[in-house]
Amino acid sequence: MVAEKEGLSPFKSRPPQLQEPLRQSKRTKKQLSDGFTIKAMMKNTVVKGPPAAGAFKERPIKPTAFRKFYERGDFPIALEHDTRGNKIAWKVEIEKLDYHHYLPLFFDGLCEMQFPYEFFARQGIHDMLEHGGNKILPVIPQIIIPIKINSGDGIDYSQQKRENIGDLIQETLEAFERYGGEDAYINIKYMVPTYQSCLLN
Repeated sequence: MVAEKEGLSPFKSRPPQLQEPLRQSKRTKKQLSDGFTIKAMMKNTVVKGPPAAGAFKERPIKPTAFRKFYERGDFPIALEHDTRGNKIAWKVEIEKLDYHHYLPLFFDGLCEMQFPYEFFARQGIHDMLEHGGNKILPVIPQIIIPIKINSGDGIDYSQQKRENIGDLIQETLEAFERYGGEDAYINIKYMVPTYQSCLLN
């Protein structure tokens, strides 16, 4: 009470050495530093976390040769709307197509995910394999690489009519083996070592 009467506060009776550290500790800022550096081991340092890896970030798909040819109008196809859905209207008879040129391009388009590219690629392959006959076997070495590229990610893409690209590729390889002649399995196994025969098993 005596201190209050004289107008002195209780804090003024403290020596200045004790007051300085209190003010200094409030003023010190923590420094940000990268991990695994000498600066990170200093006092009053906060280590920044690692940057986001982007594992779930959508990656843009590079334009395929199929898309380029389609946009230039090089394919003899058009989209036909039907009461049962969409289908390809071929401007040329499928049997007269140059399979060495068109079939690898359509297989290249299997990695497309946007309409109409994914529809044309999948349906075009289906139509060409259905009507190709003897023209398919000589083209097998050219289409193995696009098949490997498009099946390499292991992602299950459900497409229109609940078809799966991995299943479509498996069925295609099995059709090649069945109708491709006696050397078909050897050629497929050479290009896709993980392929298992559907006839030998």
